[in-house]
Amino acid sequence: MAGEESRGAPETLTEEQAERMLTEINEVIRAGEEMRALRAEMIQVFAGLGWTQDTIARLAGMSQPAVSKQMTKHRVSPSGPPALALDQSDAPWLEGRLWGLAEEISELLDGTAHCTRHLDALDRGRKRFTPQTVDALRRLVETDLRASAAELPTGFRAAYDAISRGLDQPAHDAPPTTSASVRRALARRLQRDRLRGD
Repeated sequence: MAGEESRGAPETLTEEQAERMLTEINEVIRAGEEMRALRAEMIQVFAGLGWTQDTIARLAGMSQPAVSKQMTKHRVSPSGPPALALDQSDAPWLEGRLWGLAEEISELLDGTAHCTRHLDALDRGRKRFTPQTVDALRRLVETDLRASAAELPTGFRAAYDAISRGLDQPAHDAPPTTSASVRRALARRLQRDRLRGD
């Protein structure tokens, strides 16, 4: 019996197998580091909106001293709170809106949407927001809207059309002072809430 079990087991890993394993591990580590950095920036945004450290700590599941440390460590020059109107024209904001729309589509279609795998890769840090990945996500969302029109609310198409028009026209406004990752995160949440009617 023991001989039968050991016969099928490989004696060593190939370089390709080791490379794949380490690449996957590195992706998880990188995604974790990016999320920690995003959380630190969001703490600054919430403080700029006038929230107390106690409130931020409660919402973030952190201790108040940990929030205070983050605020001291990552203190940036005060630039005022970011605008929270959904209709903004900078690329990171529109990318965040597209991301939120794609997530709502994926959830409503129980993970069978064309955009689901692309979203998983973005969520896990395997893909980053580049012009190429944004274009790919746009095509997948467009496919889902066309293929599942009867199952999706009409507001989804209207949101996509507005986002798509915005991405096709370069913004002429002064670039926002908030980082691209923070703007994407804010727009993603606001877009999802708008689509849900919250």
